Amino acid sequence: MNYSEKVMDHFTNPRNVGEIPDADGIGEVGNAKCGDIMKMYLKIDGTTITDVKFKTFGCGAAVATSSMATEMIKGKSIDDALNLTNKAVMEALDGLPPVKVHCSVLAEQAIKAALSDYYQRQGIDPEPIVGKVPECEECH
Repeated sequence: MNYSEKVMDHFTNPRNVGEIPDADGIGEVGNAKCGDIMKMYLKIDGTTITDVKFKTFGCGAAVATSSMATEMIKGKSIDDALNLTNKAVMEALDGLPPVKVHCSVLAEQAIKAALSDYYQRQGIDPEPIVGKVPECEECH
């Protein structure tokens, strides 16, 4: 399987790994069947995501997409993070093999799950923003 240099860089040197003990929002998504589990932690000040960390159990593409997605929302607004798409994450990584596209979807949805958690903690009832997580092609 061929990965871009950016995917390999974010896999071997992932950014923003870890936990935020006093996170304002935490989201976990994944598919136990294929083993990709992503957990995102957000620190939010006003409407700005001031810090973001992740813990991912999964393949290299899962780690790389988590790393890139956190880089893309750190310092940005909540709206920017809500609008982040898996396609944008893949493009930032110079593409993913077709069987690994689901990893980028997981990264997008982990962020949205953390934002949903943040809204609930604030007493705001958010619209459902997390859809069904697709299964990876390798599991079939």
